[in-house]
Amino acid sequence: MSMIQFSALSSTSAAGYREGEADAYGLAPERRVSDGDGVPCRHCLRLVGAGEPYLTLAHRPFPALQPYAETGPIFLHAEACERYDGGDTLPPILRHPSYILRGYGDNDRIVYGSGAVVPREEIRQYAAELLERDDIAYVHVRSASNNCYQCRIDRA
Repeated sequence: MSMIQFSALSSTSAAGYREGEADAYGLAPERRVSDGDGVPCRHCLRLVGAGEPYLTLAHRPFPALQPYAETGPIFLHAEACERYDGGDTLPPILRHPSYILRGYGDNDRIVYGSGAVVPREEIRQYAAELLERDDIAYVHVRSASNNCYQCRIDRA
């Protein structure tokens, strides 16, 4: 049995955004049409296909405002999609050579010294190592080039 699982944006949050719920900045999500190049949905963790509508919105993947609660842009299929449930299988949106992995404590603060730029093929191993630590509750996967939130990794 694996020690980790990749966790996508909740279906409740995705449905709320699709219904026009305000994003982290209090704005309605923007609706666009994908050209098929690099629009990763944070709910199904797949790319939005060419010609498909999607939403762009500000997302804060933390339960409350605090100094470490980063907010940034994410994409989401505008129409309902199935939430990613691939367990420890690397999600399809993670297709670049490397990503930033960073551990967070139960208090939703960064655990200093846990962040690293990790080659794609080592994501699962590094996340498992971080989650073996008692001071790390979960891990974020972020773009190595833009720091955009991709998904979360939890203990299985």
